[in-house]
Amino acid sequence: MASTLPFEMDLRKLGCKHGAGCILKSTLPKALREACETSDSLSDYMHLVPMDKIGVPEYYPKISRDQSYLDRRNLVYPTENGLFVHIYPNDKGGRDIYIPVEPHLTIDLSNILPQIEAILLDWVEEIGAAETDEEKTKALLKAINASVSIKPEPKKIRVTPRELESLKYLLIRDKIGFGLLAPFLLDKHIEDISCSGMGHIFIEHKVFKSVEASIEFKTEDEVDQFVIWMGEWIKRPVTVRNPIVDAVLPDGSRINIVYGTDVSKRGSNFTIRKFADVPTSVMQLVDFGTMDYMMAAYLSFVLEEGLNMFVAGATASGKTTTMNAITTFILPEKKIVSIEDTPELQVPHQNWIRETTRGSAKDNTGAEVGMFDLLKAALRQRPDRIIVGEIRGEEGAIAFQAMQTGHGVMSTFHAASVEKLIQRLTGDPINIPKAYIDNLDLVLIQAAVKVAGKGTVRRVTSINEIVGYDPTSESFSFIESFRWNPATDTFDFLGFMNSYIMEEKIAPKRGIPPFKRKVVYTELKRRAKILQRLHVDRKLKDFYEVFNVLAEAQRQKLL
Repeated sequence: MASTLPFEMDLRKLGCKHGAGCILKSTLPKALREACETSDSLSDYMHLVPMDKIGVPEYYPKISRDQSYLDRRNLVYPTENGLFVHIYPNDKGGRDIYIPVEPHLTIDLSNILPQIEAILLDWVEEIGAAETDEEKTKALLKAINASVSIKPEPKKIRVTPRELESLKYLLIRDKIGFGLLAPFLLDKHIEDISCSGMGHIFIEHKVFKSVEASIEFKTEDEVDQFVIWMGEWIKRPVTVRNPIVDAVLPDGSRINIVYGTDVSKRGSNFTIRKFADVPTSVMQLVDFGTMDYMMAAYLSFVLEEGLNMFVAGATASGKTTTMNAITTFILPEKKIVSIEDTPELQVPHQNWIRETTRGSAKDNTGAEVGMFDLLKAALRQRPDRIIVGEIRGEEGAIAFQAMQTGHGVMSTFHAASVEKLIQRLTGDPINIPKAYIDNLDLVLIQAAVKVAGKGTVRRVTSINEIVGYDPTSESFSFIESFRWNPATDTFDFLGFMNSYIMEEKIAPKRGIPPFKRKVVYTELKRRAKILQRLHVDRKLKDFYEVFNVLAEAQRQKLL
C-alpha cells in the first residue's frame, strides 16, 4: 500500500528553509501562506504541488456546504492533530482526489525506518505492558527518544528535526493508531471510507461527496494483509472460516470487513461508516434543506405527546441522522431505552439506557443476545420511549406489542414508501398482524434526491399519518401531511387544517376541547416561529445546546 499522488513528487526540490526568501511567500494567498507558516509539512508539500498546471489552491480554515458548489475544487483545509487535506482537482473527469498532508509525506524515511524498527524490538515488553493508548504512546516516544537524536550522540541514530517529527507521527500512527486510515478517521467531514479491493480507497465526503483518496493498494496481497491487521487491531480477527466481521471502532465508527475471494470475487474489502462526535441537530437539518421549521414543529408535538413513529428510507438516505436529531424533542424527564445492532443512536437525555446486541459463541463473545431479547428486556425497564436502531425481523412484533401497552416507540426502517413499509411489516419475516398497524402513528419517509444546482441532497419526501385498517376491504388508510415539492425544493403542508394526528391525537392530549381543535394549528405555527427565532436570531445549532434550550423552555412553560 502506498500514497499515490496525482503528480510527480521530486523530493530533491526540497531545499527551502521557508524563511524570508521562500517562494511561497509571493505565490500563495495570505490565508494559505499563514497556514504554511504553522506547518513545515504543509510548506514542504506546497513546494511540490504543480501550481503551474492546476493553479494556486485556496485555503479554508473551516469547510461548509457552501464549498460544495465550487465549479472547480482546488483547496486546502485543516483537520485534527495538525494535519491538512488537499482536495486536488481532477480535470479529466471522475472524482477529485483527497490527499492527506501528513508529516512523513515529503520525508524519505526508507533508510531510517528499518533501523528504528529493529531497535524497537528491545522495547516490546515495556510498550506491550502499557494498558491505555496514552501509556503506549508515552512508552513509544520514550523508545524513539532513546534511539535517535538531532545532535551527534553515541549509539543513537542521527536525524533532522523534520525526520524526527515524521518518525514520531508515523510510528504512533501505525503502532497505536489505525495506520494509513488514521487521517481519514480524524476528518469530521468524512462519512464513509471504503475499499472495494485492489486499487484506491474511496471517500464519501459530507461536502465534496465521492472523492478518491491518494492511498492505493497495489496488489491483492496488500489488501489481504491490511484487513487481517485491521481484524486483529479491533480484536475481531478475520479468517477463511470467519471471513465477514462487523464491529465498532473505539471512536464509535462502524466497520465491515470481508476477507478473501471465496465470498468476494474482487478480493478482500472493507467499509467504515464514520461516527460523528456531535450529532446533527434539527436546526442543521433545516439549514441543509432536509426539512423546514413547520415540519420540525410538527415532529416536536408528535414526540412530546409520546406518539409512535418510524423514520423510513433507502440505505444512506439519512434516516439515523434525522432520528438522532429529533430526539431533542423528547421531553427531558423521560426515560429512554435504545436497542441497536451497532451503536449509532445518540440521545441527549441523562436517563438513557443504551443496549446493543451481542454475537454468537463462534465470535468468542459468549451466548448470543439479539434485538428480540433486548426488546423483551426493555419492556421490563419501564421506559417512556423505546428507540430501535432498525426493525428487520421478529423484534417487530415485540415493538408493536410495546406500542399497544403504551410505550412510545421509534425506529428506522428500510422502505421507500408507506405502502412498501406496510408490506414488509405484514410479510415474512416480521409478520405483524394487519390490525396492529394502526398502533403506528407516523411514518417519515426520507430519500437522497437530486436537486438542480445542489447535486444529491437528503430530503424528507413525506410525513404520513396512519389512520387505520379496514378489515372488510383489507386496506390501510393514511394521510400525507407533508410532501416535498421537487420543482421548488420546498415542502407543502397538505395536512394544514386537515390533520388526523393534530386534531384527533395531539389536540386532546394538550387539553383542547373537540369544538376548538383547530386551535392546535395556531399553536403549531407559534412553535415553528419559536424554532425559527432560536435558529436565526440566537444562532442555535449545536445538538446538545438545542436540547438544553428546549428543555429549559419546557420547564418555563414557554413551549
